[in-house]
Amino acid sequence: MESLKELYKIGKGPSSSHTMGPMRAARDFIARYPEAVRFSATLFGSLAHTGKGHLTDVALKEAFAPLPCEIVFDFERGDLPHPNTLSIAGYDREGKELGRVTYLSVGGGSISVPGEPEKAIEEAYPFANFAEIMAYCKERQISLEEVVFSFEDADIKQFLLSVWHTMRATVKRGLKTSGVLPGPLGVERKAKTLFETVDPEEEPESREKRVMCAFAFATAEENAAGGTIVTAPTCGACGVLPAVLYYLSHKHGYTEDCIVAALATAGLIGVTVKKNASISGAEAGCQAEIGTATAMAAAAVGRLFGASMDEIEYAAEIALEHQLGLTCDPVGGYVQIPCIERNAVASLRALSAAQLAKVLVGTRKITFDTVVETMYTTGKDLSARYRETAEGGLAAIYKGCH
Repeated sequence: MESLKELYKIGKGPSSSHTMGPMRAARDFIARYPEAVRFSATLFGSLAHTGKGHLTDVALKEAFAPLPCEIVFDFERGDLPHPNTLSIAGYDREGKELGRVTYLSVGGGSISVPGEPEKAIEEAYPFANFAEIMAYCKERQISLEEVVFSFEDADIKQFLLSVWHTMRATVKRGLKTSGVLPGPLGVERKAKTLFETVDPEEEPESREKRVMCAFAFATAEENAAGGTIVTAPTCGACGVLPAVLYYLSHKHGYTEDCIVAALATAGLIGVTVKKNASISGAEAGCQAEIGTATAMAAAAVGRLFGASMDEIEYAAEIALEHQLGLTCDPVGGYVQIPCIERNAVASLRALSAAQLAKVLVGTRKITFDTVVETMYTTGKDLSARYRETAEGGLAAIYKGCH
């Protein structure tokens, strides 16, 4: 399993696979052909269909600047090695093509090149699944976060602290900002309104739910606007974990050490899904993104509440199980509808999953690993229309009505 540093990435929204991944591909191509003076990038599959809404063209031009880059959207080519495929070519001053490389943006900002060995990302953990992590912990009588602190580099706590500080800053920024998000949908930012209109006389439970939703909206809106966020595990699902952590840290006064432990616990859930399934909406639908984010957040809540390891696993299992089959159908290809609201609803689900797990853990029949496997097979069975192409579901209905 990969390091948590490959899961939590600090960068610009609105999409880890559509902005961070292509930007990384551009930097890789420049390193291969430093003599090139002009570039062209052809986008296929999901990158073509939702690239405009996800600002893929903007991200690529920014990565190649000040040198020019032509962007081509190819909507026709099928039989792709991955739904997020792009081809980059470089040219010399005479217009001669110096080289061309095909890249796959595989989710979470990571890339690969077909036919080339995977870039040397050292596996931090010698485990195949979450069951092996649990067995290791129980044998040594250690916690999940202690696994992270044992196998990662010495600076992992400081890294997770920087992740938390970035998440916190994003929430604060989003709560202060109003206006309309970029793009033709005219979606208004709602986090500030949600937060400022909380009624002190309202029922405490209802008031607290709205506050947590405001935190999720704040992060997801910052992402949609191209602001700085943390992938958790992706840009499109970046609002769930910060909302839960920010809300609970204020309500209960958790120390930064507690938050770091919660991020470490959540991270093990995320890298388990990344290894055994997918965190890419283009590959497995939104269940891979928001489903994983909900599971990560549920595990984090469990850790903060002092849950047992079995309760934490069950919380993550409940959270992911009840997102199975969730489609990725962004209206117009923008990470706005239904993505922003979906982050808020998922934050509430994460809290509920942790609460359920604490009471019902002795009755469970399904393991987290089983749900991860099920999610992946379900994602593969989903029509491509429901995997981040903006051609099916809500995206298609909305398009037909406007």
